[in-house]
Amino acid sequence: MREPGQLTRHLPDEAATRAAGAALAAALARAADDGAFVTLAGDLGAGKTTFVRGLLDALGVAGPVRSPTYTLVESYRAHERVVHHLDWYRLGGEDDLEGLGFRELLGGRQWVLAEWPERAPAVAGAADLAVRLDYAPGGGRTLTVQAHSAAGHRALAHLMPDRASC
Repeated sequence: MREPGQLTRHLPDEAATRAAGAALAAALARAADDGAFVTLAGDLGAGKTTFVRGLLDALGVAGPVRSPTYTLVESYRAHERVVHHLDWYRLGGEDDLEGLGFRELLGGRQWVLAEWPERAPAVAGAADLAVRLDYAPGGGRTLTVQAHSAAGHRALAHLMPDRASC
C-alpha cells in the first residue's frame, strides 16, 4: 500500500534514472513557483548525480554536470532559475551549512538539490521533497519520492498517474 504523499518506482537502468530526474524537473517547474528544496539520499553510486543530470538536462543546462563531492556546491543557470547541487557528505554537522551560505540559496526562483541529507537531518527535514535511490534486488534502482510541504505535494501530484491519491 502506498503512503499518502509518496511515490515509488523501479528504475531499470541509467536512462530511466535520468528520465525520472527530467520528470521531476517538469513537476517542480509546474508546482514550485517560489523555489524548491529537494534532498537526495542513497548509497554511493546509487544514481543521485545521474538523477540530477536528468533534471538539469530537462531544464536545458548544457555542458558537464559535475558531482559536487569536492566543491560542495555546483550551481547552474537554467533559464529564469538557478539550480544549486550540494553534497553534504563531508559536512561535520549542520553548523557547516552556514559557511556554505545555505540560507541564501533558498527561495526566489532557486532550486536546491542536496545529497546526503542524513549529514544535516534537522535542515533536511525542511525539504519540499525527499528523493531516495536504492539498489533494487535483481538490478536497477528503486526510486522513492516523499513530499513534505504543500509545494512538494503539488509536485508529487504531477508525477503520479492517479493524482487523487496523493
